[in-house]
Amino acid sequence: MFVLLLANVSLELLNTVRIYCTVPYVDHSAFSAIALLEDLLQLITLSERHRERRKSPPWRPWEQPLFSCWYASHASWHLPHGEADLKKLSEKYGPVFTLHLGPQKVVVLYGYDVVKEALVDQGDDFSGRGSLPLLKKLFQGTGIVTSNGETWKQLRRFTLTTLRDFGMGKKGIEERIQEEAHFLVERLKNTRERPLNPGNYLIHAVSNIICSIVFGDRFNYEDKKFLTLIDWIEENSQLQTSIHTQAYNFFPTLMDYIPGPHQLLIKNFEKIDKFTTDIVLEHQKTLDPTCPRDFIDAFLNKMEQEKGNVDSKFTIETLSRTTLDLFLAGTGTTSTTLRFAILILHKYPEIVEKMQKEIDSVIGRDRSPRMSDRSQMPFTDAVIHEIQRYIDFLPINVPHAVIRDTKFRDYFIPKDTMIFPMLSSVLHDNKEFPNPEKFDPGHFLNANGTFKKSDYFMPFSTGKRVCAGEGLARMEIFIFLTSILQNFTLKPTVDHKDIDISPIITSLANMPQHYEVSFVPR
Repeated sequence: MFVLLLANVSLELLNTVRIYCTVPYVDHSAFSAIALLEDLLQLITLSERHRERRKSPPWRPWEQPLFSCWYASHASWHLPHGEADLKKLSEKYGPVFTLHLGPQKVVVLYGYDVVKEALVDQGDDFSGRGSLPLLKKLFQGTGIVTSNGETWKQLRRFTLTTLRDFGMGKKGIEERIQEEAHFLVERLKNTRERPLNPGNYLIHAVSNIICSIVFGDRFNYEDKKFLTLIDWIEENSQLQTSIHTQAYNFFPTLMDYIPGPHQLLIKNFEKIDKFTTDIVLEHQKTLDPTCPRDFIDAFLNKMEQEKGNVDSKFTIETLSRTTLDLFLAGTGTTSTTLRFAILILHKYPEIVEKMQKEIDSVIGRDRSPRMSDRSQMPFTDAVIHEIQRYIDFLPINVPHAVIRDTKFRDYFIPKDTMIFPMLSSVLHDNKEFPNPEKFDPGHFLNANGTFKKSDYFMPFSTGKRVCAGEGLARMEIFIFLTSILQNFTLKPTVDHKDIDISPIITSLANMPQHYEVSFVPR
């Protein structure tokens, strides 16, 4: 055990050195020695793990150190090769295999059959939330996204019911999105065809929807507090692509003491957390229990109902974290999808033209799009599905965990083992989607032009941990995107063939390339 501990510590130190060796101004001549020593330590580590495993329950999936999969010939520590390497491992060892995230074992599920079997057929066994070090650092396992057990069950049940009561999936929220889409269109008209990155415009509009549900009101686009808040979120979207931030999930203890972009990401997150906590405290002061204004008021009422229950999961802490979860998820995911959508569509004007013909035919130019229009717009529906499939926003999904010792197929998986259900392996399955790396709305169209549903379409995950805001996100994406194309033609600043739509891959989410586009009124 001591040998194993020493080898793990040495590997962590070596890999921290490697991170700095990838910086452009650092001399890379040390790479060879580091690589050789690292390989030796990996052999020692694997040998000791096999020795220890003899004393443990049988562990069937093949074990491979995760960091070795994500190094490209010892050239750099970077994740663009990660999914491709995992695909190669699945081809060699099968759809279920084990990796090591630093000292932690991770079981990878690769392919539609095993992902569905785990998350749906054995959904209860796999319903735990795996704890990546960075997620644990930021969310502390107390909100709806990262909690487990009875806390998660009660928070999720309450959240779904409350969001539904406040209009999610009903006419009320659709009208809010239509109103916000109108504000967005007017704002884009005021740009007077000037080339711009639409990121801030989209994130402001999307954020206002979740703000109206959770906080009780939308923000004016010029509100300084709101703009500062959005700046923190946008900055963190960029910071998560840094090598330091990605390294945190491998070497959290060391990275806590190392300066770098990850420290700014953590500070920004703390500021966002304080913003939502302050709103919660203000709601406490102004609460009228007989007339709840929003999600926070409903939660405060629930806290009062559970006041005598010493085991209650409804506390100020869980309220603050759940509010933060809803705000961040409701802001970041949908706005990033829309940023990807504009990026992709301004590369393919022929697709935009076909969508606009469908919009003009079904909706016209004089009224706002409605969700009921979607069923009459198969091509637009197919394009939206293909955007979500192509961008593969969360390639590894938010990590799961098994909540008990679990038998899965021929494998034994110990309780609390982290699980990576690879959504990318489903969304980019080459049997279901021919040429999956190519953007093609035909993936969701029948030969006669009608919409083709696919069980492989699971950008919101599936099973018990499926995204709680899926219905809201679908509504926002459709109404915002069709409203934009109803009113504007997208004019690129470079030749169409030079527009790069490939995602920027990070340790958790895929992000769009930087781009600028002009919104030309139709």
